[in-house]
Amino acid sequence: MSVNLQKGQKVELRKDNGGSLRRVMVGLGWDEVKQKRGFFAPKPQDIDCDASAFLCTDGRLLLPNPLNQATVQSSDIVFFGNLTHKSQAVRHQGDNLTGAGDGDDEQIFVDLETLPAQYDKIVFVVNIYQAAQRKQHFGMVENAFIRICDAESGKELCKYSLSENYSGMTAMVFGELYRHNGAWKFNAIGQATQDNGVIELAMRFV
Repeated sequence: MSVNLQKGQKVELRKDNGGSLRRVMVGLGWDEVKQKRGFFAPKPQDIDCDASAFLCTDGRLLLPNPLNQATVQSSDIVFFGNLTHKSQAVRHQGDNLTGAGDGDDEQIFVDLETLPAQYDKIVFVVNIYQAAQRKQHFGMVENAFIRICDAESGKELCKYSLSENYSGMTAMVFGELYRHNGAWKFNAIGQATQDNGVIELAMRFV
């Protein structure tokens, strides 16, 4: 059975038979809170949440120096503008602009077997695109979750659902996959921030 994680909880990821996982799918989902508005009020802009993965070496994200703040320069950041890591081991399935529909809104596949050994941690984050400009925040989002599945069997291994009030927050560090004593574990983080983009989020892990 899938494990429902609490904030800060860690779990080792293994197949049902105890064997090592080879590939995992990281699914992230969210729904926009239905806003009440007047009959003549303009339709609010859709909330565009973007999921990204930071591939860390010795626990930190390596970025070029100096970092170009206008664009993401590091190939170790996998997001809608860089869907496939240079190693081919991490693949983003593409950007969902609205969060509409049930199930995962964005999915990131990780091939644990072919991931270069230098990467010991992958951090999964979500930020609201142009949150400040659109005056949007995570208090306008509900049913947000991250889940880890065995990509070969499709079986869900664990799931972490956000339950706190994140009003005023524009980004979220959902969780991390990390190597520990030769095994892969998942840590449910659930840390909200007021970062306004993937670069600001990335700087937290440099």
